[in-house]
Amino acid sequence: MKLIKEFVENDKISQNFLVNNVTRGITAKGSGYLNIVLQDSSGTIEAKKWEIEEFDEKVIKQGSIIFVEGDVLLYKNDFQLKVSKVGLVNDADLDVSQFIASAPVSRNDLQKVLFEYVEKITDKEIKRVVEEVIKNHYISLSNYPAATKNHHEYASGLLHHTTSMLKVGELLSTIYTVNTSLLFAGIILHDIGKTIELSGPILPKYTTAGKLLGHISIINAEVAETCKNLGINGETSVLLQHMILSHHGQYDFGSPVLPMTKEAELLHFIDNIDSRMTAIDKALNQIEEGEFTPRQFALEDRNFYKPFSKGE
Repeated sequence: MKLIKEFVENDKISQNFLVNNVTRGITAKGSGYLNIVLQDSSGTIEAKKWEIEEFDEKVIKQGSIIFVEGDVLLYKNDFQLKVSKVGLVNDADLDVSQFIASAPVSRNDLQKVLFEYVEKITDKEIKRVVEEVIKNHYISLSNYPAATKNHHEYASGLLHHTTSMLKVGELLSTIYTVNTSLLFAGIILHDIGKTIELSGPILPKYTTAGKLLGHISIINAEVAETCKNLGINGETSVLLQHMILSHHGQYDFGSPVLPMTKEAELLHFIDNIDSRMTAIDKALNQIEEGEFTPRQFALEDRNFYKPFSKGE
């Protein structure tokens, strides 16, 4: 299988792709055709199916994985795929990781790091809550992205974001005096609601619950219920909920309360650091040294410069 990023003009393509998007168009002569965006783990490519059959419209649907035959053309300084044939794919034979971007660290390694930090939670009540919530969301936590765009928007992105934050949190806890059990728990729990807010790792969208409730409300309610079921009441439950409710740091960014403990304040900044650094890296990876990125809307609409690397 040749990756999209490796395509060159006049390549003959015969392989499977994920359908990222599909729309119907009409030519100047009134004939119908399909505009398709095909995807693999390396990126996307626009494609055209000029002669449409009934079978094509049944098979080529957003989110489906299809077999495609076609030719790579150069059109307006960009590659485009002229599709000649499409076919069904047996789902049992698929490795979904071929079609979506994944975390730069293996899922197994990320899972190992997560449980290393769970073991570092010394407060027994907090640890019980964290273990129970992880148990309820483990598969999704291991596979879901952290967002639909901007940062960690790839398979296992949520776990990558979480483990990166745990490492930053541990480092900062050697400088500032904080309750590490509460800090590690807040980091692990704060975004788990995204496993319900988002539809999954393949072309993630916001679910009905995600749109109506949001990940903060979703996981806060679950943590409160988990504490109740475990007989953990009083300050432990309140502190864990405060970590979740305040982690966006500002009312305008969706936090119903502002951080009012040291651990909550630190969680907000660690979350911000990791999401922003990852977004900047994503933008810089798409340009050459000595260039500026396009304006990054999520980062105050700024351009970022990629300096020339210097030899040792």
